[in-house]
Amino acid sequence: MEPFSSTFTIDVRRLRVLRELAQRGTVGATAKALALTPSAISQQLSSLSREVGVPLLEPQGRRVRLTTQARILLEHGALVDAELERARADLEAFAEGAVGRVAIGAFATAISGLVAPAVARIRRERPRLIVSVEEIDAPESLSQLDRGELDLVISVDYQGGPARGDRRYWREELLDDHLLVALPQTHPLAAQRSVDLLSLEAEPWIVGGRRGPCQAAALAACAAAGFTPELSHHVDDWNALLELVAAGCGVGLVPRLALAGTRPAGVALRPPAGRQRPCRHLFAALRAGAERSPVLAPVLGALLSLARARAAAKPTSRGRRARSDQG
Repeated sequence: MEPFSSTFTIDVRRLRVLRELAQRGTVGATAKALALTPSAISQQLSSLSREVGVPLLEPQGRRVRLTTQARILLEHGALVDAELERARADLEAFAEGAVGRVAIGAFATAISGLVAPAVARIRRERPRLIVSVEEIDAPESLSQLDRGELDLVISVDYQGGPARGDRRYWREELLDDHLLVALPQTHPLAAQRSVDLLSLEAEPWIVGGRRGPCQAAALAACAAAGFTPELSHHVDDWNALLELVAAGCGVGLVPRLALAGTRPAGVALRPPAGRQRPCRHLFAALRAGAERSPVLAPVLGALLSLARARAAAKPTSRGRRARSDQG
């Protein structure tokens, strides 16, 4: 037999001819079972022998019998057949969305509020569908989506972000994450059921990271109320923002999705007064055309279901701490 070569290949159809011969005992019976001529069977077996570089048949009177090498080959052939059947089953399961891999990119509060529960549901319902999660902000998350490094991204609308009609993406709207006013418990306005943002014009403000979507949302809400806030503190963690509020360092706006975690004592959370309902809008993005992927559909469905449930539910103080990087 020749030394191993990277070009070594075996035609699995010829392996099956050899297996049939082992079961039938004669070339004639094998030819009949496979609806071929005896000559065709002999040609297939000769070709297989040349492929593997060993004799597969030896004469036994007027008949032939399998060599020891042929029986070794058949043992491996059985494993090959089993793997091909598994491949066939996995391809069918993939078509049904039961097997595959999905890489999700999202900011921190979207992970804790939407992605983690969605992954838990997928693990229960489709245990062979593997979902990986990366904490990442826009615009880098969308760049990785473009490059194929991520399959699904959760982001918020932000200045300079992709328009809703951007043809590069299939977009699904998730929820409006409304902002609440965070102020010290001892603040005179903390006793009110809602707070007019304009009444906080003279207060020092605590906002998200510089030039980030969360800072932009707070500034836009203040501008809509008719003032430009004094920005005293910039933090990239919602819990840190709440700690500063509790310490009396200022006031801020916090999205409901960030309140799934425990928060410090001494903070009052009130909705903004009036018709204005400042919020950040969350959406899921896929590469255009990927919405037809059988493995992405159940993941996206779980996210949409959870987003609708969150939009309908009242805010809760239970859960994990969340960050305000973008989320």
